[in-house]
Amino acid sequence: MHAIVAREAGGPDVLELREVPDPTPGPGELLVRVEVAGVNFIDTYQRSGVYPMDFPHVVGSEGAGVVVAAGTTGTAGSGDETPAFAVGDRVVWTDAPGSYAGLVVVPARSAVHVPAAVALADATAVALQGLTAHYLCTSSYPVRPGDQVLVHAGAGGVGLLLTQMVTARGGHVISTVSTPAKAELSRGAGAEHVIEYTALGDLTHDLPEIVRGLTGGEGVAAVYDSVGRDTFDASLASLRRRGTLVLFGGSSGQVPAFDPQRLNAGGSLTLTRPTLKDFTATRAELDERAAEVLGAVAGGTLHVRVGATFPLAEAADAHRALEGRATTGKVLLVPDAASSGSVGEGR
Repeated sequence: MHAIVAREAGGPDVLELREVPDPTPGPGELLVRVEVAGVNFIDTYQRSGVYPMDFPHVVGSEGAGVVVAAGTTGTAGSGDETPAFAVGDRVVWTDAPGSYAGLVVVPARSAVHVPAAVALADATAVALQGLTAHYLCTSSYPVRPGDQVLVHAGAGGVGLLLTQMVTARGGHVISTVSTPAKAELSRGAGAEHVIEYTALGDLTHDLPEIVRGLTGGEGVAAVYDSVGRDTFDASLASLRRRGTLVLFGGSSGQVPAFDPQRLNAGGSLTLTRPTLKDFTATRAELDERAAEVLGAVAGGTLHVRVGATFPLAEAADAHRALEGRATTGKVLLVPDAASSGSVGEGR
């Protein structure tokens, strides 16, 4: 099969399309023909060496496709029963290493059935990003009716979904974006106020001032920050007393070490750095979140934006677009028929 391999830590140029052996599922695993792979910032962190990885490795961890073989049924590590899967089932996943490929082995404990009413591309678009948006606004900081929150990168994949979910819970969103076109997308998702970075002379000073002006001088209940280094100080300064900064990414770079006394001085603030795996730690929690997110897509109450689709062979260009903030919504990779090796050729 064809797969995208990161030969060493570095920029997008280290990604190569290679012919590699077809994987084989073991107990509790599924062999899935990848129809769509999701591109996420975690892939770029792993490729660049920000997150420790073995090299070379096949990139990616998210996708959707069709089960072509299954190992023996297992159970999730928590004791939760893993649902049964059969050849031909449509599934989506967020944590199967090697998903930039024609075939991938997916742990059955982390695969989710895709409803017939949901396209595989849409399921991929809300797998990692939709589940992330869900835990952010229901668990990391549970939005209550009337809450005002700040969402950075409001036209990104998580930002658009998170804005819709916060609004559905009765919250009010102020978002930040980088261009007028992205501002329109953010408003379309439900943001009441949109701030363009380019309109700010000094982000650290100007953004909190604008946010406090929009909130009667109080500040927001929560900031959802996926940008990291460039926005961290402004995020802290935009919070109300006892507000919560949810730092869930670092598209501009990782946040340097800081003095926790700043949380005290800011008004007894809370800082959390969550990750999805800890909010889908049991099968029951994964199923509950996935059912809400995919059910909303199927019901038409959660709108998905696929901003760009690249052939598998152009994964490096997909990474450049994502890291250059040239995309909105979800970025996807699509393997061609030849990518699936012997399994794909026989379908």
